[in-house]
This record gives sequence, structure tokens and C-alpha cells, in this order.
Amino acid sequence: MSRIEEALRLIEAVLAGKDRILVAIDGPCASGKTTLAEALSDRLSCPVVHMDHFFLRPEQRTPDRLAELGGNVDRERFKAEVLTPLQEKNECAYRPFVCSTMSLGETIIIKKSPVVLIEGSYSCHPDLRDAYDLCLYTSISRKEQEERLFLREGEAKLAVFKAKWIPMEEAYFKAFDVASHCHVLRGE
Repeated sequence: MSRIEEALRLIEAVLAGKDRILVAIDGPCASGKTTLAEALSDRLSCPVVHMDHFFLRPEQRTPDRLAELGGNVDRERFKAEVLTPLQEKNECAYRPFVCSTMSLGETIIIKKSPVVLIEGSYSCHPDLRDAYDLCLYTSISRKEQEERLFLREGEAKLAVFKAKWIPMEEAYFKAFDVASHCHVLRGE
């Protein structure tokens, strides 16, 4: 069974008898979170919220905050602007963080929907995961991760991922035992 089919089966099972569910998709960088979310969004006609839209703004990037596991994501803003309204079965609106300008972009509105997907590393942080009806985790081997990152980012950025972003994610996954709180999706 493909990841998409397995995820659809799980979502349909959780959605049975409910009018709305929130589904998180966490996992290492380049493990297929965004690809899976896009495929599920197409199949279910549902919105996707990207955790990348909640990276810390420059003024928030203090040494103390960046030393926190998962501290490079603005969980507080994510909870206030996305999770709380969605839990109350309302639509939500937020301004995404745009890495290229290091500022907030134009407002995105997430309309009411039976399923809302939250995809990205740190989406299943302990401060957030109780808000979800289903948590999914995409796994990947280190070799395949590096191959995908090389193709996607190039050699120079791969070095940054290996030196900075991958160790930060691994520390988060290990400290909070993220995969054990999720349904792990293996394969493609």
C-alpha cells in the first residue's frame, strides 16, 4: 500500500463520525511530507497549512529560543492563528513567514473543511500534538534523504542541512520521541 493510500485509509477511519479533523504530517526534511500533503489535499479537496510558514522572524531568533528543541518555529503564533480557530471549527487567517524576504507575506485564509492538513517538521511538537485527531510521520533513510536534498537544494545547501537543520530535527525527534506518537508511514 502506498503512503497516500495508507494515509487516506487512516484519515477516513478517523473522520468517520466526525464533522472535522486536523491531521499533522511530521518527519525529517526531504522525507516526502509536502508531497504527501499535496497528494492528500488533491484527493480530499482540503487545505494544507505549512509549518515552514511559521519559522521565527529575525527578531525572535534569540540564542535561548534557538537552543529549544523545535524552537525555530513560532509555535505560539501557530497556535493562536491556526490551531485555536480550527479547533473551534472556524476558518483561520495567518500571514506566512517568507524566507526570501525574512518577513511576513500576504494573508492566507484557511476555510472550514472536513479535513485540514498541517505539514512540516515540528508539527507534532508536544506543545501542539494534542490538538490533532491524527498524527502521521514520514520516514526516510539518511542516504535517500541526502540524495533528495542534493537534488532539491544543491551541494552548498546540502552542507548546511547536514551541519545545521538535520541535527536540529534529529534532536527534536529523539527528545520528544515524535515517531512513537504518530502513525509511521514507510515507503513511497
